[in-house]
Amino acid sequence: MTVLRALGAAAARAATTLILVLIAAFFLTRVAYRDPANMLAPRNATQEGIDAVTRALRLDDPWYVQLKNYLLRGPDIQGAPMGLAHWPPGLGYSFRRQTPVTELILSKVPVTVSLALGALVIWMTLSIVSGVAAARRRGTAVDRGLSTAAYIALSLPTFLTGMLLSYFLFFKLSTYGLYWFPSSGYVPFAESPFEWARHLLLPWLTLAIAEIGLFQRVVRGSVLEALSADYIRTARAKGVSENAVYYRHALKSALNPVITLGGLELAVIMGGAIVTETVFGLDGVGRLAINSALEGDFPVVIGTTIFAAAVFVLCNLVVDIVTRLRDPAAR
Repeated sequence: MTVLRALGAAAARAATTLILVLIAAFFLTRVAYRDPANMLAPRNATQEGIDAVTRALRLDDPWYVQLKNYLLRGPDIQGAPMGLAHWPPGLGYSFRRQTPVTELILSKVPVTVSLALGALVIWMTLSIVSGVAAARRRGTAVDRGLSTAAYIALSLPTFLTGMLLSYFLFFKLSTYGLYWFPSSGYVPFAESPFEWARHLLLPWLTLAIAEIGLFQRVVRGSVLEALSADYIRTARAKGVSENAVYYRHALKSALNPVITLGGLELAVIMGGAIVTETVFGLDGVGRLAINSALEGDFPVVIGTTIFAAAVFVLCNLVVDIVTRLRDPAAR
């Protein structure tokens, strides 16, 4: 019953969060786009044409009426119910692209998922290795060097890192006839796993460099804290090797904050790594959101906001379950 009660409470929090995000997104888009029909109408449209767009899209209804329609019915353009309360949930209809927002987002998800998961593997691996190495050599030149590298990585803006990687690993190498790292584009994994990885390597490194500085410091601090525990002294007294002490005992108990932070960062990237996707020409969720915001296509803006919130809630739930399973006291 305790597990079911915890799951029920988590589901209630998730539903409440999504409803609040939806209301906030609806209200803020109405503030940001005070005359959306003027943006959506053709450039040379007359006032009568703009008024016709307003009536056709029901943009003259109060925002709370539009919110009710969004939840229960969806737009009349489709001729069938496709509101958020139906199954599968509908996230509205893109005025610019004349396509359901759900289909638009799902078509971009493979790019964003590939980008996020690949970067996560790289930065978690490097952070754990370098963080444990810094903890083992606390106060030495190795520790100071790794700490300096971490601070530099934290200080570099993502767009600058992406531009530097493109310049040195694409432009400079291409002048010598070496086209190892494409500067843009995306190849689906099913089409060619090798080309998929080759096209995403620079974006992966860009995101990994942005995250590794933070995670390396977290791993180092967590490992040093774990080393002061009684069971570590007991393990050393029994003659356990230093590698086992650090990687099997200290790191195991130090991973919970790393997992928690990693899940939250993954959720943020899944919601749209706007800068990285723009720099490398990746047509993901983040790029869809920013382009739709500039075009005034607010149903897509609302849909991508809800998608990002749903991913955040899901990742937070998974992290909570994993950390509880790893921690008997929490269970």
